[in-house]
Amino acid sequence: MNATESEHGSCNILLVEDNRADVVLLEKAFEEQAFDYRLHVATNGDEALAFLKQEGPFVNAPRPAIILLDLNLPGLDGREVLEAVKTSEALRRIPVIVLTSSRSNVDIRECYDLHANAFMTKAANFDDLLELVRQIGTYWLTAVRLPTD
Repeated sequence: MNATESEHGSCNILLVEDNRADVVLLEKAFEEQAFDYRLHVATNGDEALAFLKQEGPFVNAPRPAIILLDLNLPGLDGREVLEAVKTSEALRRIPVIVLTSSRSNVDIRECYDLHANAFMTKAANFDDLLELVRQIGTYWLTAVRLPTD
């Protein structure tokens, strides 16, 4: 079993999102896909870093294969989480996909400057969200080879 797989062989994904409605929609969109995954949710930046560092209640948290990261979070915002992940020797190889409602060129540039692996804008309706999740899964969970450490 590699570091990105759960005990059942599925891929672990960390979704960092504070909006419960967005979490529910993303969960439903992932459920409709054929990908073998396990979605973990952190509702703020501090919780996301604790999960990634396996601290506190997350001492047994699995290493995610990818991180889906919202920018606007309570506590540490998405940019701070992205910077912490990409400057950490232990975490920097985990692909971080910024998934946000922002379409700002400043946000896009800033996230890539912080070494985001992708910047995607949240879909406006459920059909578009299904397509977005399909694209994420096809590329990041099927086509791409990710490191196992």
